[in-house]
Amino acid sequence: MNLRFVESFVWLARLQNVTRTAEKLCLTQSAVSSRIAALEEALGTPLIDRRERGFRLTHAGQRFLLFAEQFMALQQQMHQEFDSAQQQLLTVRIGGIETVLHTWLIPLVERLQQSHTGIEFELTVEMTQVLNEQARRGALDLVFSAAPAQGPGINCVELPAMEMCFVGPRGRSPRRLTRKGLRELGLMTFQRGSQPHVALLQVLRDIGLEDKRVHAISSISALVKMVESGFGVATFPLHAAEQLALKHDIAVLASDIKLQPLPVFASFWSYPHESPMQRIIQQAIQITESP
Repeated sequence: MNLRFVESFVWLARLQNVTRTAEKLCLTQSAVSSRIAALEEALGTPLIDRRERGFRLTHAGQRFLLFAEQFMALQQQMHQEFDSAQQQLLTVRIGGIETVLHTWLIPLVERLQQSHTGIEFELTVEMTQVLNEQARRGALDLVFSAAPAQGPGINCVELPAMEMCFVGPRGRSPRRLTRKGLRELGLMTFQRGSQPHVALLQVLRDIGLEDKRVHAISSISALVKMVESGFGVATFPLHAAEQLALKHDIAVLASDIKLQPLPVFASFWSYPHESPMQRIIQQAIQITESP
């Protein structure tokens, strides 16, 4: 039995879509369908219930999936046993929101690189909604976003939330930002629909400033430049603001207004137990969970 065909079946069962499976395995849709048909012919039974409009495994398909995942785990163990002298390059696809990029994503990648030889990274920086959709499609192995990705086969871990703060131009901001000062100053945050944007609007409603205009900026770099120019104050993750203040003419502001912390979730696919990818993902989560 061709293990590549078995791998195609496992990912089709996880993603429940031929197109997404083909994208995941860098195959054509017809190649995926042909592999599944070959497995069904070899086993003498349908694995996919094609009478249903949605995706559904047959009873035989559900039973075979248990064996297929064991096959994949055993294959990985054999590679570890016999290919240790000739490590294969492993690509790890990680996605993160921009606030994660400006806090601990790069140090995380550096630590993983030091711990694992023969590894390369594909990094994607996007909004939470985009990252989570890519995770669901199997296009990313590990995602750090402001909401958990949801879907069959996807695991989620809640990580420590990021404390948020106000940032203003150094030397040209009030020593303490009050409700009155916030009304008089320009106000900026991240792109519309992002968690910081939604949370800030709620804070403004809570303190009676629901009519306050909020400028949405999609890039942290652009947001920093806008603050430096004196356009107004902005909300930032505290750790990122402290790091950026070392290089830019901005400063963290004391404030009477409490901002909601930015939640962070790690969403990832399950891989065979003790496989290199599984170990890398688990190490990455352990690093990010550390204070």
